[in-house]
Amino acid sequence: MEEIEVRPARDGELAAVAGLRWQWFLENQRHQEKPRTPEVGRDEFEHHFVRWAREHASAHRCLVLLRRGEVIGMAWLAIVPRVPAAGALERLSGDLQCVYVLPHERNHGLGGRLIDAIEELARELGMERVTVHSSPRAVPAYVRQGFENSPRLLHVLLGS
Repeated sequence: MEEIEVRPARDGELAAVAGLRWQWFLENQRHQEKPRTPEVGRDEFEHHFVRWAREHASAHRCLVLLRRGEVIGMAWLAIVPRVPAAGALERLSGDLQCVYVLPHERNHGLGGRLIDAIEELARELGMERVTVHSSPRAVPAYVRQGFENSPRLLHVLLGS
């Protein structure tokens, strides 16, 4: 069995995570009715992404999926402080973002391992809930991991 590890991303791995995010964008554009082109080149994107990840480390936790030390997947947990309630002064929610596994590594339960690890991190942080905004083709993966539709979770799209 090949060694798979899921753990928090280390600073030296952020460029590899940026590369995954770049690939995610390009892959998703192939499925769009009106594909967008990147605003910048890959090198500039990676530089910006790494800087952003460092600056937002307290609000956005990144977990990586590794096979023999190579980053092959990622998932992010955005930490959202909530308004205090009389019964709970400190409240947090989370938003699962940017779950991505390299295409040739899919269909082996690795995305599920990332989602499980994010859920465990959310529990450790004392979060009340974790939400996810998913592409239609990824919905079954989230349902398998216990995510459910909620008639009370609404959203409005602002701008384009």
